[in-house]
Amino acid sequence: MFDDIPVEVGLIHVGERIRKNDMYVEFGGPDIKEKFELVRVRKSDQVTDGKITVIGPDISAMDPQKKYPFGILIEIAGSQLEEDIEGVIERRIHEYCNYIEGFMHLNQRYDIWVRLSKKAFNKGFTSLSYVGKVLERLLKSELPIIESMQITFYTDAKEISLVYEEAKKAYETRDARARGLTDEEVEVFYGCALCQSFAPSHVCVITPQRYANCGAISWFDGRAAARIDPKGPIFSIEKGVCLDKEMGEYSGVNESAKKRSLGEVNRVYLYSAFKYPHTSCGCFEGIAFYIPEVEGFGTVMRGYRDVTVNGLPFSTMADSTAGGRQVDGFHGISLEYMRSPKFLASDGGFARIVWMPSDLKEQLRSFIPPDLFDKIATEKDVKTIEELKKFLADREHPVCDRWEETALTPSEEIALHGPVYSVGDLPITSAGFKIIFKNARIYADRVTIQPVKSKKPEKEK
Repeated sequence: MFDDIPVEVGLIHVGERIRKNDMYVEFGGPDIKEKFELVRVRKSDQVTDGKITVIGPDISAMDPQKKYPFGILIEIAGSQLEEDIEGVIERRIHEYCNYIEGFMHLNQRYDIWVRLSKKAFNKGFTSLSYVGKVLERLLKSELPIIESMQITFYTDAKEISLVYEEAKKAYETRDARARGLTDEEVEVFYGCALCQSFAPSHVCVITPQRYANCGAISWFDGRAAARIDPKGPIFSIEKGVCLDKEMGEYSGVNESAKKRSLGEVNRVYLYSAFKYPHTSCGCFEGIAFYIPEVEGFGTVMRGYRDVTVNGLPFSTMADSTAGGRQVDGFHGISLEYMRSPKFLASDGGFARIVWMPSDLKEQLRSFIPPDLFDKIATEKDVKTIEELKKFLADREHPVCDRWEETALTPSEEIALHGPVYSVGDLPITSAGFKIIFKNARIYADRVTIQPVKSKKPEKEK
């Protein structure tokens, strides 16, 4: 696409994954605390058009296989630009960085993770200025209302801190603005298809009280994007008829999802993690995951490095949640959605949350009902499901009422479902793998277990 860029630039490279063995250098990611991407609208005399600056070591001066802090500050000016456009352009950074061959960009805002491949470096991609040129040209091409732009990259740990604080304040200001509006007060929602290159059947639905899964686009951001680029990846969705107020089902959302997913998704519940949950791409900030043993939900954010109370790390659950699928009990969410009154509203909201990492719990202190705060366990309180059960019972968490409502005696279980067999002590071995079910209840009208006999090849005639 560009003769002065040493690697190819185009849509064909979106979705490229760079594994550790193929990586030349890494920016941000889970091991780096301070990283960000921020767009600010400035006055025209504050922006030097075309200026690209790297503060800290550039790629050519970096140690191979090392991890570096990373910040991208894009400052733009234009007579028609408004602050509402900042978040929209920030999300475009993810898309356009992935146009670059050998340059992988994941996530958004304060959670970015970038890798450069050895192959790209060997082709001459030795400076972040190349990234700056691609971003400048593609953004100006898509949004002509940007009259001037300057881009600064930060790779120095000391220099990044001040701008990192500015970025966090900017995110919070935008998020707080959207909290004053309800879903019932508007006639239009917005959809975002930016992640369909990674998850073809996923369409993010953005409402005043349900932020985009990535946490980067509010309802106001969606409105601004749809106005300035009507044919772009962010578009309006007429609400249509409210089919189920509790679940958050709207005819217009269903029609849009069916059209945009090419028939893969026909119904969407905006406020529930069951039956027809909102799809998830892979850029979600966190996951709400169902814990059937306690009839409650755990929540975990992307940066959490330990295993959760169900014994699974974020990465494993993310694989089950992502891909544009509707998976019962696994729900990609944003941090801001957890601050919304509509957060899993039909499932019980915070009265159904039983576990979350301690730092996330502290972040949400002012949004968790005071009477529930001490009843939600963290990794500091419990390590296993059994410990979680005891914790919830001791603190009389509201989910305990569900245990009493759903508890059945053995005779009632048999009468309702038929015989219930426990296989905790009876491993199932198949194809060299041993499968052991623990604390599992399996209901079926009929179960047939047969050995698989290998077919002998027919004799040649």
